[in-house]
Amino acid sequence: MTTRITIRRPDDWHLHLRDGAMMRSVLPETARHFARAIVMPNLVPPVVTAEDALAYRDRIEAALPDGADFTPLMTLYLTERTEPDDVQAAHADGLITAVKLYPAGATTNSQSGVTDLKSVYPVLERMAEIGLPLCIHGEVTTHDVDIFDREQVFIDTVLDPLLRDIPELKVTLEHITTSHGVDYVREAAGDIAGTITTHHLMINRNHMLVGGIRPHYYCLPIVKRAEHQQALRRAATSGHPRFFLGTDSAPHLDAAKETACGCAGVFSAPNTMSCLAHVFEEEGALDRLEAFTSLNGPARYGLAPNTATLTLEKRDAPAIYKAKYDTPDGPLTLFDPGHALHWHVVD
Repeated sequence: MTTRITIRRPDDWHLHLRDGAMMRSVLPETARHFARAIVMPNLVPPVVTAEDALAYRDRIEAALPDGADFTPLMTLYLTERTEPDDVQAAHADGLITAVKLYPAGATTNSQSGVTDLKSVYPVLERMAEIGLPLCIHGEVTTHDVDIFDREQVFIDTVLDPLLRDIPELKVTLEHITTSHGVDYVREAAGDIAGTITTHHLMINRNHMLVGGIRPHYYCLPIVKRAEHQQALRRAATSGHPRFFLGTDSAPHLDAAKETACGCAGVFSAPNTMSCLAHVFEEEGALDRLEAFTSLNGPARYGLAPNTATLTLEKRDAPAIYKAKYDTPDGPLTLFDPGHALHWHVVD
């Protein structure tokens, strides 16, 4: 039985760091295990210009602990006022790694997102020309579509037509949550890949709702039925190059989660690697953990894998993680997998 594995140092291809005091509190947790991360631009106000991205990157780098080896990969927030030339210039300067599409109202701080996809086709066509990836929050936001169906409806009515219109566009469908999403990413003819989160591999909607509402499991896209969780597990552990890790670690203060209208987001950066080793061991796929966390993502984004390594060791004693993290503005709760984690990150 395998009790120790060493992999290339992982990357996180979907991360929320927030800003200010929150960023300074959570950034060290990502930098401890991950070498690079695609940083989401949904700040208030959002990161919409190259100037915004440069300033945000500077704030992130200034907040890194001494000696940390971590590279933030910046993104721009796509709006209906985004100019193709601005996007191309930011890409040419090496400032941005991707552009992020939020359907307006889909998730936290997405109110500045896109309401009419056709209006941003000039930007998307330019991105296709220069090979700049589009990261997509794949949900429709119309009130007549059930929240558990929004990903599938988005794929069928928005994403598939988009890839037919602009087949050269390089798309990452982020945080896929359904078997339909898995099948589409695996089989679509377009240039597409999909990220999968830590928490969607570990929980389903029963964990969030049975026996009482657990607000720290509330996220968007929302967790689905167990059958979808199992489809995600099969995809993540398959080694298929179109699937890789994007934690979507998204911190919110407890005061914003534990309230009558709580925020969506799961903070999982500290214990993700222990969680993933647990999942991959359960699926008999520890030999494919490195592909999911450390190889497929860099290949997708045209980067070399990290040369440094990370070692995990399974021990009788469980790994201990703080249940809550203190920030200057209040406590922040870590994702709870609901059981002990025996895989320890040892270096």
